[in-house]
Order: sequence, then C-alpha cells, then structure tokens
Amino acid sequence: MQMDLSSDTRQDLWQKANLDWPLHQFDVKNAFLHGELTEEVYMDIPPGYNTTQTGTVCRLRKALCGLKQSPRAWFGRFTMVMKNNGFKQCNSDHTLFLKHRKGKEISQLQDYLATEFEMKDLGGLKYFLGIEVARSQQGIFLSQRKYVLDLLTDTGMLDCKPADTPIVQNHHLGEYPDQVPTNKERYQRLVGRLIYLSHTRPDIAYAVSVVSQFMHSPSEDHMNAVLRILRYLKSAPGKGLMFSKHGHLNIDGYSDADWAGNVTDRKSTSGYFTFVGGNLVTWRSKKQNVVALSSAEAEFRGMTKGICELLWLRKLLTELGYKPTSTMNLFCDNKAAIAIAQNPVQHDRTKHVEVDRHFIKQKLEAKVFQFPFVKSEDQLADILTKAISSKAFHNSLDQLGIGDIYAPT
Repeated sequence: MQMDLSSDTRQDLWQKANLDWPLHQFDVKNAFLHGELTEEVYMDIPPGYNTTQTGTVCRLRKALCGLKQSPRAWFGRFTMVMKNNGFKQCNSDHTLFLKHRKGKEISQLQDYLATEFEMKDLGGLKYFLGIEVARSQQGIFLSQRKYVLDLLTDTGMLDCKPADTPIVQNHHLGEYPDQVPTNKERYQRLVGRLIYLSHTRPDIAYAVSVVSQFMHSPSEDHMNAVLRILRYLKSAPGKGLMFSKHGHLNIDGYSDADWAGNVTDRKSTSGYFTFVGGNLVTWRSKKQNVVALSSAEAEFRGMTKGICELLWLRKLLTELGYKPTSTMNLFCDNKAAIAIAQNPVQHDRTKHVEVDRHFIKQKLEAKVFQFPFVKSEDQLADILTKAISSKAFHNSLDQLGIGDIYAPT
C-alpha cells in the first residue's frame, strides 16, 4: 500500500509549488497486515489447517486485507510510528504529520520506517491511485487522464461524440411519476467512479452533484445525464489542476447559490471555491438541507459554508508555520446577503438565519475576512451551482487554473 499521500493532498500541493518543496513517495508492502487489532475478532480455520476439535475458530491479533477494521488499525500503527520519530499529528488534518526541521529528513524518515515496515522507495511522486502528478518549472499538475480513458473504454464511449459542457443548460432533472427506470447497479457504479474523478476535476462537480441525487431510483433521463458527463470528458480527458508559484500565500474564496433550483423540492444549490497562494485547493457543490425563502437567504447559507472552509485553511496554514497576515476575501455576487452580514441590527426577516448571521458578524468584527462584491459574470462559483453557457463555462475554467498539458499546441 502506497503512503505519504496525506502530505500531498490538494490542500498542501500549493505549498510545495510555492516553496519548491520535494515530493517523495514510499510504498509499504502489505500495509494492512501491520495493523494491530484492539477488538476481539474471530475467523474460521483457514483451509489446509487440520484440527480434531469441532467449532474451533482463530482469534485475530493483527488485521487482514478485507477486514473492515484494517484501515483504522493500520493508520493507528502508522500514527504511533510517526509520533515516535518526532512527528506531530496535525489537528486540522489528522492524516498530515509535521516536523519542523532542516536537513535530509526524507532519507532519515525512510531509514526509520524501514526498521518498522518492509519499504520500497518509489522516488518522486508521479502516480497515486489513479491521480497523475507532473512537475515542471511552471508548477505541479494534477490530472486523472488514464483514469478517464479507462472509464471511457469500460463504458464503450471512447469513440463517442464529445460535448462542450458536462450538463445541458436549463435541465429539469428530477423525480417524476412517469419516469422510465434504468439499470440501477450500472448507474451507481458510473456515478461512483465520477465522484472519485471529481477530486481533480472541479469542472464536473456540479453535474456529478446533480446525478448523485438519484442513486436510489435512477431513470433513463438520469442515465443520459451521466453519459453526457462522459461525452464531456471525451473532449479533454487530460484536464486537471495546475499549482503554480505566485509569490504570496493569500487565502481567497468565491461563494454562490442558485435559489430554488431543484425542480423536485425547490431547495437551493450552493457552492464555493477556495484559493491559497492563487491556487485552487478546495471546492464544493451541494444541495442545501432546507428550503430558502429568498435568494439572499440561499446566498447567506452558502457564504457560511465558504467561511468555514476558509477558517479551516487558515488554521491549517498556521499549523504548517505560515500563519496568514492578510484579511481573507470571500467574493459574493449578492448585495443583499452582504448587507445582512454587515448590518449589526437584528431584523425579523433574518431570524431564521440568526446563528449563521452572528457567526459571520463575529468574524467580520475580528477582521478575519471581508466580503468584496463581484459581478455575476465574474463569479467563478457559478459553475458549481447551475448549468451555464459554454462560453461562460470555459472562461471560468481558465480563471480557475484548470488546463490540459496534454492538449496539442
């Protein structure tokens, strides 16, 4: 099992690109077998082992591959080993381990881990679980090109006609009484693979969010929407994220919401992008839990989610030793939502979002962040909340730093 991806997630790659930190990859052979079980787990006698006693079972002391406790047991053992070597587990991300020290730490860590596990040095990070990593003087590029091509091949759509957007404008996908059902297992399998692909493809985040809402009862229309995403992937299978050096570590975000956009329950869809050092690191497209009574309320609830993400990134940076000194920006295109956040007077029309309002007000007064207004045509998070035109969609991708290093020039 390969490891060390914990320090090479999107949230940390911006720093390696900005500070020219090395990316190294190790492999622990049979990693799950190193996990020690704390619970009582029993298994049948394995084939080939003869015993005269009937009803005999084995009690497992260590984890086995396929056991549901194995990942947790392995990570517990790995955490203990890293802490014993002087690493500190990050509070913001428990899969990240830190040691603030100069020197040849990678080689020393490899030697130490070799005393605990059977290790293999894979060199510079290039490929991990379907994610391809390419590093150059321009920065670090993440993509899942091979994953996309394999997906298109498995579905027989390698020769399909490409689409310019992942979902059609003004779609009315929902649940209807007269809908024609489709193969549920195939639908769930395809959507599951698309969800994993969205780790490096924010351009399909909204479309995948929509089709994932019908996993329990998919129809032919829903399947056609999934196939539309695959046709879009065919147009540029090598698209991915570029992390470049911009000379600063500012934290910014874009937040947007599409009020009452869901045709089934009229709930709103909110989304946000966050940037660290000018590089896109996190995003989210999700249907809100409650029905918003106005567009301002929908935007306000979406802003709260974006703020929580910015605060988490700020805490993570601080633990990494790079505490932000500038005020964080969360760009919003709804003046009413901004006015509610900045107005200290309680109004009856804001009682239903009172907790969110006080939370935002507290952070504004502390000057942790601010809400610059951005025009709707410049709102990058639009592609996370609704289906937009092809021109606007591709303009947003350029500004987000989503490109294709494999595209012919």
